[in-house]
Amino acid sequence: MEEKVLNNRKNGMIMMIWFIVLYLAAIAACAAGGMIVSDGGNPVLLIISIVWLCIGWIPFLGLKVLKPQEALVLTLFGNYVGTLKEDGFYFVNPFCSAVNPAAKTKLNQSGDVDSGSRKSVLQISGGEASVHMDTASKKISLKVMTLNNNRQKVNDCLGNPVEIGIAVMWRVVDTAKAVFNVDNYKEYLSLQCDSALRNIVRVYPYDIAPNVDTTGDGVADEGSLRGSSEIVAARIRDEIQQKVAEAGLEIIEARITYLAYAPEIAAVMLQRQQASAIIDARKMIVDGAVGMVEMALDRLNENQVVTLDEERKAAMVSNLLVVLCGNHDAQPVVNSGSLY
Repeated sequence: MEEKVLNNRKNGMIMMIWFIVLYLAAIAACAAGGMIVSDGGNPVLLIISIVWLCIGWIPFLGLKVLKPQEALVLTLFGNYVGTLKEDGFYFVNPFCSAVNPAAKTKLNQSGDVDSGSRKSVLQISGGEASVHMDTASKKISLKVMTLNNNRQKVNDCLGNPVEIGIAVMWRVVDTAKAVFNVDNYKEYLSLQCDSALRNIVRVYPYDIAPNVDTTGDGVADEGSLRGSSEIVAARIRDEIQQKVAEAGLEIIEARITYLAYAPEIAAVMLQRQQASAIIDARKMIVDGAVGMVEMALDRLNENQVVTLDEERKAAMVSNLLVVLCGNHDAQPVVNSGSLY
């Protein structure tokens, strides 16, 4: 299905003025025809004016107004006629009908998507009932819209359940494909976002893990959902774009908005991260303490402050390591006697 843009129909103002003039002429002709009939004349003029007054409202149905970044897909008795895409005042065949199967679809996304949805409301106040009937707009928005898909629970490549949510910026670029190639392009986009998200998340671990290939080249790398969010988002965008190209949609950007372990393992993984952080901190403390002890022994030997045998050196090293690696402040013991 190829899109046909109708750019030569921007004559709505001229046609509206013409129809109004014809209505006024029909009213005048009806009055004049009535006078002619009363005088025994031919009633043809009166009949024509009455017929026009009865059916003259039909051409007004062909007047269409479009705002910027709006489109209208038109069909005539089931055949695709074309698409109005530019803003302006148009006149088309009054029997043409606008088609938008996703007009009433509400998704968890930006408000301008479901702004065309209307309901029939019955209001009763003071014993009087009034019914407000609004029909769903058939116009298709060409604006850039944001789809905030619901958070999903997916297992990463290591089998750990994670919860992840994405925001997808998209827009309609081919109205004919969006309307005729899929049943409902909004629901189709939402389903494809879910599918692409699951396909990509299953390739990556939540955090950096050894011996994991995330690129498919057979070589282990350091890709992860937490550390390579930009790369993961780009792959999700490309995956969605491949799926929705036939629906006439363009995926501008995809972003990860939420990422966390599933609640059932979140506490365990937090303990694991805490343990890993404690081990790393201890390693750094021990490395620093050993360097300080070596420096102290070298300075004592260079300046010949004191001469220590191997046993005393070992005791000194042990004491220094205890002081430097301990979690609490050391309690010094002053030796007032002989060293030996």
